[in-house]
Amino acid sequence: MNEPRRTNPRRTALSARTRWAVPVVAAVAVGLAFAAPPLFASADDAGLPSISPEELAAQVAAAEPSALSGTVVYTARLGLPELPLGAVSGADPINLLGGSSTLRVWSDGEQRSRVALLGPTSEFSVVQDGPEAWTYSSRDDAVVHYALSAADAVRFDELEAKAEAGELPVQGDLPTPQEAGRQAVGLAEESSTVTLDAQTEVAGRAAYQLVVTPRSDTTLVARIVVAVDAETSTPLRVQVWGTSDSRTPALELGFTDVSFATPADSVLAFSAPAGASTRDVVVPLPDPPAEAATPSTELPEGVTVSGTGWDTVVQASGLDVAALVAGDPAAAGLPGVEKSFGSKGAEELYSEFAPEEGSGSPLGDLDTTALYDTLTTPVPEGRLLSSALLSVLVTDDGRVLVGAVPGATLQAMAAR
Repeated sequence: MNEPRRTNPRRTALSARTRWAVPVVAAVAVGLAFAAPPLFASADDAGLPSISPEELAAQVAAAEPSALSGTVVYTARLGLPELPLGAVSGADPINLLGGSSTLRVWSDGEQRSRVALLGPTSEFSVVQDGPEAWTYSSRDDAVVHYALSAADAVRFDELEAKAEAGELPVQGDLPTPQEAGRQAVGLAEESSTVTLDAQTEVAGRAAYQLVVTPRSDTTLVARIVVAVDAETSTPLRVQVWGTSDSRTPALELGFTDVSFATPADSVLAFSAPAGASTRDVVVPLPDPPAEAATPSTELPEGVTVSGTGWDTVVQASGLDVAALVAGDPAAAGLPGVEKSFGSKGAEELYSEFAPEEGSGSPLGDLDTTALYDTLTTPVPEGRLLSSALLSVLVTDDGRVLVGAVPGATLQAMAAR
């Protein structure tokens, strides 16, 4: 195995056209929730100017990524049962299923960032530096380092240089930020409406507040509220309400404090704690697609999609549910679908994580069967997970149905 790539001190700045191409993609995704007829916010007593959803989406698309640091609080009130005693402890991503979690975030707005999930007695951190990343779990005192091989590192630098020079091939013309905003709103207003309320304040900063309301009468989602910083066009808070509780959001993620100053280099640089175990994983750089290749929009065999908008339900059949519950990622393979990795490197990466036969779950000591039994309840069709925003039905004949709809809707579909 080639040696993982170590930190490259060289930093390159992408062209202005390329730099906002990434925010455009993010804006389109966020904009799916920002859909509405052209409704305008009136300037409130704090003096924020009037703006339309299209204009706000365009501002988010055009904004340069901001350097920042701050504290984020994530709260989930999904109505799920309490996890089994001892199933998880400390700073573990599984704790995001319920209760409140605190994260510290830092970013230079370009290639370097750090996120730390804080627990009462432990911490789980993810650090990114360009094409490299590290995770650290203080509970296990273990570091995993993800990096490119030496050959892929050279190719990455070549692609980065071409991007800076504006020489990367692009399928068609990139839309302007204004066009991206209009497209996002046009797509989203097929299933949602938005009112643009007067300003709010998040982490001490003035922000526009968009209230998204699904036009569906059957979805579990009642509304989504997104607060966007008036100065930097950075989303500062997202709240999602379910139809079962109109007083408190089912999910809430937002800054409690934020600074848009560039973090110190010592914060963004990763240094493994003394005595921690370290494992290197080589991450493949995807092979460039053939010029004549056309992206396929066909679903894999065994996967169907029904409904539209907020009522969309995805169904997969022929799954080995028992193996999935046991934590075997290979069990996600669908009948008639061979694993296609796209490159030899991707196949090697899969082998790093796929458990060997009889080696147990890659999730370690977590009792996934007990977790599954706790989060689901028996129903005539199999087992059902019901939450404030999402339902998942696992049938006895190996089907899984998922949608932001009531569990009864999935049960009716499964019985057809």
